[in-house]
Amino acid sequence: MHFIKKAASCFGVLLGAASAAYAGGQPKYPVAAIAAALRENAHAVVRQYEETLLVKSPSRTVSTVHRVVTILDENGDSQGRELVQYDQLNSINYLRGAVYDADGRLLHNLRSNNVKDYSLSDGSSLATDNRGRLADLRQTAYPYTVDFEYEVVSDNSLFYSTWSPQTEEQQAVEHATFRVLTPATLPLRYQERHLPKGVKAARSQDGSLEVYQWELANLPAFEDEADSPPISEQVPMVVTAPTTFEVQGHSGSLTSWQQLSQWTYELNAGRDELPETVKARIAALVQGETDERARIRKVYEFLQANTRYISIQLGLGGWQTFPASTVSSTGYGDCKALSNYGKALLQAAGVTSYCALVRADEPDIHTDFPSSQFNHVVLCVPLTKGAKRDTVWLECTSQTIAFNYMGSFTGNRHALLLMPSGGHLVATPKYGAAENRRERRADVYVDAQGNATATIRTVRTGQEQERVSALLTSLDASEQKKKIAESLALANFSITKLNLASTPFPGLPAVTETLALALPNYAAASGKRIFLNINLLSKTSAIVPPVGERQSEVWLSHAYSQADTIRFHVPAGVKPESLPTPVQLTTAFGTYTTQVQALPDGTLQYVRRLSMPHTRFDRTDYPAYVDFRRKISTADKVQVVLLKTDA
Repeated sequence: MHFIKKAASCFGVLLGAASAAYAGGQPKYPVAAIAAALRENAHAVVRQYEETLLVKSPSRTVSTVHRVVTILDENGDSQGRELVQYDQLNSINYLRGAVYDADGRLLHNLRSNNVKDYSLSDGSSLATDNRGRLADLRQTAYPYTVDFEYEVVSDNSLFYSTWSPQTEEQQAVEHATFRVLTPATLPLRYQERHLPKGVKAARSQDGSLEVYQWELANLPAFEDEADSPPISEQVPMVVTAPTTFEVQGHSGSLTSWQQLSQWTYELNAGRDELPETVKARIAALVQGETDERARIRKVYEFLQANTRYISIQLGLGGWQTFPASTVSSTGYGDCKALSNYGKALLQAAGVTSYCALVRADEPDIHTDFPSSQFNHVVLCVPLTKGAKRDTVWLECTSQTIAFNYMGSFTGNRHALLLMPSGGHLVATPKYGAAENRRERRADVYVDAQGNATATIRTVRTGQEQERVSALLTSLDASEQKKKIAESLALANFSITKLNLASTPFPGLPAVTETLALALPNYAAASGKRIFLNINLLSKTSAIVPPVGERQSEVWLSHAYSQADTIRFHVPAGVKPESLPTPVQLTTAFGTYTTQVQALPDGTLQYVRRLSMPHTRFDRTDYPAYVDFRRKISTADKVQVVLLKTDA
């Protein structure tokens, strides 16, 4: 659902002939010259990464990249390709490359049959000019070295370069530089992230241009650790942005969120007018409805029933919406067009709302660096009536998503309100362990031979229901059954009944899953004893203990809670030989409890509770977190030994 394209493009693209450097006979980038420390745990080594951004005017930039990578094995093969994007606002001046063997001997230069030009449509775009040229120099014999150079001229100065030479796990960097040249009248804004100690911008002059330069060397291979933040939050990076910019005659300033909001709002001002017939229809729809939230819901359901999402990405169309009247007549639009249409419909119902920029399906924006970090638009509706002030959030691109639900796609983030005089950042709804719940109740009937049947009812809410809800809306019954079966952590079973249904639940979407299972040989019978696994479906795995010193923070990215109550019905004359000791763990990483009871009616009841937060911890806490997970994993595997007293 992206509405902004960082790369845009051209109509004329040249595949440059090999440079003199490529054609020379001297070996280049021999693998033997790579330091042993850089090859350790690496699939690829960036030998050279040079990027230069030249700011020519408020409306034009030129970006030049030279990337040389040695691929050590097949796991590094993805780095043997280079994708350069282009569209109406960005054109490729040249793209050239070469590939060398392990000794640095030229195998061949980039040829026309190594390059493919194709549309970068996301599959749901009605119209897009976003294209790419993919240069492919992958080899079958390892190691080898690829050398790419390209230059892109951009008439979209809203986006400046983000320099990140270390982009993948198990990739080392031998040498990298980044230069920005800009007129003094167009001062550079930048933010340095995770740079090694002592590395910072070097300032100089080149004629009338101010020059900023960064340099990195000898970065060992990055190794992603369990439960760590995204790689983009750990590797060295320099993010740049303009002070002033211009896109197809629309100029703006970008030193505050208010300025970006105002520029975007003005770009779309006056595009929320509806035909009179539609206004009358909405007025009739909400007539007599005094509850503000109910009025909003009726309009949202009208929007969902009468529109569908199709991306439109042509030039300025990455930021400027279709008029609401166009969406009304065609019934489709992209995220900004549908949100703008929803805004217009609500206005016809007497409700004020605001479009809001958000970064969807990715980590949250950096709030301390105003810049265009967004890829999606939603609708924010502040409630104005009633004693309790609240806000309704609407995802206007989905025909099935629940009213006032942002979920994992756009929840727990910051959004930028688009307002006439410029807006500000606001928090989208937060979904924690109290909202993301999975509650399961089951009855399991075990016979004397250890075979079992089970009836299970599971209610999922918030983000916990998203995967199952997607099955409900996109797959038929047989495919639903197949996907559910794949998700069950059972060795031997068959599903004899399955039903998925959306469930009314206060303030949150919910899905109820009803299952019936046949479980042959579920419990192991041996002589007088039956060994029963009392945790049916909720086992948590342990994680690998730390090897050496932990480098990254502990990042628990998803908050959730689980509640299991399982009753085991056992044959007459079968009693538990002993019961497991209750477990209770209360830590900063989460809480966990289990208890097994023998009930008066002869059944065994197993109760398990697990609650995990969305949070971060210092890397020094990792051993304690590993121990917490180990204890949960051990408790989840506990068996009850049943004794046949009449045998």
